[in-house]
Amino acid sequence: MHTILIDGNSLTLEAIVEVARKDYKVDLTPTAVEKVNRTRALVDKFVEDEKIVYGITTGFGKFSDVAISKDETAELQRNLIISHACGVGNPLEEEVVRGIMLLRANALAKGHSGIRLSTIKTLIEMLNKRVHPIIPEKGSLGASGDLAPLSHMVLVMIGEGEAIYHGKRMPGREAMEKAGIPTIQLTSKEGLALINGTQVMTAIGALTVYDCKQLLKLADIAAALTVEAQRGIVDAFDWKLHHIRPHLGQQQTAKNLLNLLEASTYTTRQGELRVQDAYTLRCVPQIHGASRDALAYVASKINIEINAATDNPLIFPDEEEVISGGNFHGQPMALPFDFLGIAIAEIANVSERRIERLVNPQLSGLPAFLTAKGGLHSGFMIAQYAAAALVSENKVLAHPASVDSIPSSANQEDHVSMGTIAARKAREIYRNTVNVLAIELMAAAQGIDFYKGYSLGKGTSKAYKLIRESIPMLQEDRVMYLDINKGATLITTHRIVEAVEKYVELL
Repeated sequence: MHTILIDGNSLTLEAIVEVARKDYKVDLTPTAVEKVNRTRALVDKFVEDEKIVYGITTGFGKFSDVAISKDETAELQRNLIISHACGVGNPLEEEVVRGIMLLRANALAKGHSGIRLSTIKTLIEMLNKRVHPIIPEKGSLGASGDLAPLSHMVLVMIGEGEAIYHGKRMPGREAMEKAGIPTIQLTSKEGLALINGTQVMTAIGALTVYDCKQLLKLADIAAALTVEAQRGIVDAFDWKLHHIRPHLGQQQTAKNLLNLLEASTYTTRQGELRVQDAYTLRCVPQIHGASRDALAYVASKINIEINAATDNPLIFPDEEEVISGGNFHGQPMALPFDFLGIAIAEIANVSERRIERLVNPQLSGLPAFLTAKGGLHSGFMIAQYAAAALVSENKVLAHPASVDSIPSSANQEDHVSMGTIAARKAREIYRNTVNVLAIELMAAAQGIDFYKGYSLGKGTSKAYKLIRESIPMLQEDRVMYLDINKGATLITTHRIVEAVEKYVELL
């Protein structure tokens, strides 16, 4: 079994996916163990000396000026968890919960939180034995970290709350007993260390970014198929054009399109059938490329955040110093996640317009709604409606969450990020965009089927073959949602991208 070693400094996006989706095991490095133990010793000293330190010997938020005796520190931490577990809504997916647990363990392994080694090991053991706390998706303001959802994670550690174990939902204590994991009694600083961080928004965002990297390759494949179904002009993808406007994403998309369409006889050159194509075909490098650049920016921010200390206060054992700050604030991730949502919404937007060009006979030269017997059969008429509805929903979801803030904790916490809402919205936009692109793949393949005597490109031929293995040509009306679901599955399992990449390089 593969094991990912964590130390708070070297976690990667790929490792998160391996733990979240492939059940890789997790363990601490020896360096992390040493750092955690050294910092914990300092916390114990502060408690014994009854030094006034926020969250260790004081209350929280507005109660930060209330001193807590050393005899009450354990009760303080338990009260923190049970009072803060106020999440509502549907449970987060198990893969997201696994990502959250990994990211929190990694942040604690950095050695600035003051938690006991045994407590981190309990969290890691839960991850390795697949005890997945039920974490409601709503209730985080994204400042002071993801307090409410992370509290639901900790509930199970202390024998409260609920969890999924072996596919069954059960009380948290029962799940821990079945897995053979002793529950813990929190001590000084530990409750705060476990819940004060951005790991919920970051886990959702990290998995979404990973999926969107594949989705952008798929979007280029879908666009290339539509170019062929429209007998599109390839001159617009010429390297010379993109060399003199050197946005990296634009250049990568243009290169992908040329690679996908290599040897295609469906495509044309400028002046053969028409001088130039509509923007949704001609400007694919500029449109898709901008989303690529946005995604690269968001990924760069995630790579920082997944190895960051996001607790408060933070402890610096070398200096024997404790500093109260704001590393829990989600704003550094809220803005990127809003940007991610906007970028992926645009991919759906332009895809739906390409679908419209395919189903509209006045734009495509193909039979209306891609059916040979229009009137008796409706063909892709309502499939385009569905795409339009998803795109319009995305436009609502793309409104930034981070432009909002609402004061909390009696105005002590008077600016919040809404970063978790931003991450959740980006995830929903991704899901909607998958379905829009599935409809485009189906429509493009249908359009291609009306031509005879032409050859598809080096890459598009592989995509077309895989589509047709799952979804036959629409000869007469049938239940369409089943086909859309099949297309979406081809996308989310990355089968199309993987099949194409065996023959064509995609950037």
